[in-house]
Amino acid sequence: MRILLTLGSVLLAVATTVAAGPVPADASVPLPERMADTGGGSQLITAEAATTGATTGRVTWWDRRGNRWVAAGSADARFGSGGLVRGTERRQGTSTTPTGLYDLPYAFGIRPEPKGTRYPYRPVTDRSWWCQDNDSRAYNRWVEGLPADCRAGEAEKLTDFGTQYAHALVIGFNYDRPVRGRGAAIFLHVNGKGATAGCVSVPAEAMSRILTWADPGRSPHIAVGTESGRTAITNY
Repeated sequence: MRILLTLGSVLLAVATTVAAGPVPADASVPLPERMADTGGGSQLITAEAATTGATTGRVTWWDRRGNRWVAAGSADARFGSGGLVRGTERRQGTSTTPTGLYDLPYAFGIRPEPKGTRYPYRPVTDRSWWCQDNDSRAYNRWVEGLPADCRAGEAEKLTDFGTQYAHALVIGFNYDRPVRGRGAAIFLHVNGKGATAGCVSVPAEAMSRILTWADPGRSPHIAVGTESGRTAITNY
């Protein structure tokens, strides 16, 4: 009889758990420790929005210390005016921010790099463009002087964005092997007047702090995503 009562209690507990649904993630566990992948380095930037329709959220930069991730800083963030979408499904011209885990190839800026910057830093000149022309061999690349096969109307002249590109980090979305039509010129940069055209942006002071924090020897990556669903940052 005692065995039957015990078994009944166990079954009741299981049924109650199932009815209540999945147990939510423990918010006290640092976000990187709940992620599937952090890029293999000991530095990570997370850019998280509440939903795919959001245009604002939070950027946090993290250090791995021993077997734990510790937040080094955090700031309000802005995303694309079209919200967020899975990077593999993104289409150029939609003003959406691609979700996923990406490397950070190099930094650049119209202004000199903040004192203490260790990241490779490329100064913007009057001849600096970012080609977004799908028919160009320079698609999704920085060019000094516009190539003949890259139309000016399909490229960004970097000096035209004096506020946003004062300081920036290239996000390695669609960068190593560019897929035409997926999108180009996705950066972490300084806030403009509002939502971005697909980049992630933060206040100028936060961008400077990120540049002086980032250490290329520690292989920093950026993870962009939402709090839940198919685009949840913890999926990456």
